[in-house]
Amino acid sequence: MAVYSYKGLNQQGKEVNATVSSETEAIAKQKIRALGIMLIELKEKKAQTQSKSSFNFFSKKVPINQLSLMTRQFATLVKARIQVVEALSALASQIDHEYLRVVLSDVKTKVNEGSSLAKAMAQHPIVFNNIYCNMVEAGEASGTLDVVLVRLSEFSESQVKLGNKVKSAMTYPIIMATVGTLLISLIFLKVIPQIAKIFVSSKKKLPFLTEVVLGISDFMVHYWWFVFLAVGGLIILTKRYVNSPSGERRYHKLILALPVIGTLSRMVNVSRFCSTLGTLLAAGVPILAAMNIVKNLISNVWIRDAIEKSRDAISEGLSMTGPLIECGLFPSLVTHMIKLGESSGELENMLNIISNNYQEQVETQIGSLTSIIEPIMIIFMALIVGVIVFSVIMPMMELNKLK
Repeated sequence: MAVYSYKGLNQQGKEVNATVSSETEAIAKQKIRALGIMLIELKEKKAQTQSKSSFNFFSKKVPINQLSLMTRQFATLVKARIQVVEALSALASQIDHEYLRVVLSDVKTKVNEGSSLAKAMAQHPIVFNNIYCNMVEAGEASGTLDVVLVRLSEFSESQVKLGNKVKSAMTYPIIMATVGTLLISLIFLKVIPQIAKIFVSSKKKLPFLTEVVLGISDFMVHYWWFVFLAVGGLIILTKRYVNSPSGERRYHKLILALPVIGTLSRMVNVSRFCSTLGTLLAAGVPILAAMNIVKNLISNVWIRDAIEKSRDAISEGLSMTGPLIECGLFPSLVTHMIKLGESSGELENMLNIISNNYQEQVETQIGSLTSIIEPIMIIFMALIVGVIVFSVIMPMMELNKLK
């Protein structure tokens, strides 16, 4: 089922721009006329195939919750013994997200022309990543596509859940930081310049702290544009340094050394490693290929290096836990359970147990981080406001004594 975009006039004479899903262009025209719209223009929407290297800021993304919902529905249809082409056609007709609907239509066309589902999906890496395509390929090869799709939907849903937890936990601190920055900027730009006029007219020597605050205020009033440029330039230079090989390693090492954030980062990466590897292995993906995929999903370069060494150890016939223990970033309980899983042949189950345990710990840690950030921000902003008020009150009191 293809997706067509059209332009027309409704019965009130207003222009209408919308899309319609249909098997053919003729049927699409019939559907549009049935809505009482006089058709002006009709064209089929095509999904552009993109490589990851061609990804840019303007690339269309599909929210992970939409992808998770689509995967769950796809699994239900395949489990009900509905042909893949018919299932894709049904999904394309009912998905709300327009770009995902177009992508599914394109995948359905390629499958109908004889391509495998995994290869058709691989043409859209911005929507279907390596994990998705590899698992679908394993499901097609083993005849367990419905089981694989269920696992994929569960994996996507767990990512959505974790992402929502992080967003909800960080919403209040971000709002607080934004409001605090705006209020302090307002004090420096509007309030202090008015008070400065009183001090200038008194012609009395001011305390050092007061002179510093007045100097900052005067600089912000006259050179506010430079502040924006300096902050923007600092952000760009920091990003460039962090994206460089040496800068990335130092930055990630610093993150791991931080008290609460380092623990949380380690937990998130370990949980992602275990859940993704367990899901891939359960779907029938070979362990070496699975380790390659997992390595590219880990955000911390030091943990990524340990996984790469672990993969090399597996290829040499050794245990995967050796490099994980040597790096010192994987908890001993995790490496012990992985070693037990290797020796007992229950590696997938062990990884899933670890993943579930660490997901709960991550959620608890996020709550702890929020409870720590809030008082720190309150104290920090209170100190700034206290310094400003103190620097203004001291000379004002002295002026009152002179009077």
